[in-house]
Amino acid sequence: MNTKSPEAFRTISEVSKDLSLPQHVLRFWETKFAQIKPIKRGGGRRYYRPEDIELLKGIKYLLYNDGYTIRGVQKVIKQNGAKKIISKPTQNNNFTLDKDDNKNTFENENQPQSMIAESKRKKLMNVLNDLVELKKKLNQGD
Repeated sequence: MNTKSPEAFRTISEVSKDLSLPQHVLRFWETKFAQIKPIKRGGGRRYYRPEDIELLKGIKYLLYNDGYTIRGVQKVIKQNGAKKIISKPTQNNNFTLDKDDNKNTFENENQPQSMIAESKRKKLMNVLNDLVELKKKLNQGD
């Protein structure tokens, strides 16, 4: 983030840059999650409060790190409330982790179908890290 105070409102471009998400994704999430309510000023310009940004970070974590679908995140918010999502992203793991890592989460009928097994998530994260390293090596050749 830039030099604004932590309590300052942020524009959509600042939030987009801070979260590494395109602006259209933030606008789309507003349509899917009623809890995201930036203040709109003249001309429809959006200003995000710090709690909006924390909620967006939690949603991003569940979608991108824990493998939830939008419907899955909506269900988590409905069951646990937005305040649970706002808590630190590492605490969100309690929504997704199995107690037995060797067990496939899709075999358990009580688990939401929008989750992936922790072992698969770890493998995907390793592949992602490998791709990032390869991209760095390719960029060094430019």
